[in-house]
Amino acid sequence: MQEAYGPPEVLRLGDRPDPHAPRGWTVVELRAAALNWHDVLVRQGRYGSPLPHTPGADGAGIDLATGEEVVVLPSLSWGRDESAPGAGWEILGDHRPGTYAERVAVPVECVAPKPVGLTWAEAAALPLVGLTTYRALFSRGRLRAGESLLVLGAGGGVASSAVTLGAAVGARVVVTSSADAKIAQATALGALGGVRYDGAAADSWPEAARELVGGGFDVVLDSVGSWPESIRALRPGGRLVVLGANRSDQALLDVRPFYFGQYDLLGTTMGSPADFAGLLRLMAEHDVPPPVVDRSFPLDRAADAHAHLESGAGFGKVVLEI
Repeated sequence: MQEAYGPPEVLRLGDRPDPHAPRGWTVVELRAAALNWHDVLVRQGRYGSPLPHTPGADGAGIDLATGEEVVVLPSLSWGRDESAPGAGWEILGDHRPGTYAERVAVPVECVAPKPVGLTWAEAAALPLVGLTTYRALFSRGRLRAGESLLVLGAGGGVASSAVTLGAAVGARVVVTSSADAKIAQATALGALGGVRYDGAAADSWPEAARELVGGGFDVVLDSVGSWPESIRALRPGGRLVVLGANRSDQALLDVRPFYFGQYDLLGTTMGSPADFAGLLRLMAEHDVPPPVVDRSFPLDRAADAHAHLESGAGFGKVVLEI
């Protein structure tokens, strides 16, 4: 839990009352919780979470009402419109106590059976990243077998998930990175290859990426905010799917080339319960590897886990074992 906003060190073990499950909710006894960059922003106070606060969106454990092994869907109160979340939508761990705990209360619609064959750590690493990636690639990006996909920033949870899901449905996947080792790891997950975006390639990486697929990409997944460069990597009529602003929160586009290029610009977030059901169906029907777990920490070392996540040195998800 945290009693102040700030650096990783504000995360400390503490005691809070057991969660209460009102009508339509249930309590999950957690076995693991996974970190997301979103948790860092919560810890820093970007979302105005009430203090003291228990962060954490991702988790897996035992549904105490049924005894079943479940994963927690952190997308609360999406609403009835699948095109966008409703006014009451929130992410678990923002303003309600989250998963860095022994137990957490969530709506009944936000638990799903733990996929067969996944460890607790892998199951905890699945929901937010898997759901976000599924919605970005398929519900919004309309990615199909045989199409080409460029994933910006290999190494993070969304990037590794995009490689595995894209490759599983038969897309040709390319990644970008500032490290050859991360490109090699993405290739091992199913990517065709990757390009460096730093150093001498800083101004030419979109063209280098295009060469790997013999032309522009059908879909570019941009979680960093590099819209002008991403559009350069697209084929005419391609789709740019935006789900983050890790590097820049503003983008300047040339309007005429954009509309003459017939491009789609698609914003997306974490998805709905229907998207999550789609993700679980895709995993059951295709040969999708488990989520990549970079490193696990015990719950009492949550501060160390955050420091490791912020270092950018890992590949895949960071997990807390409970």
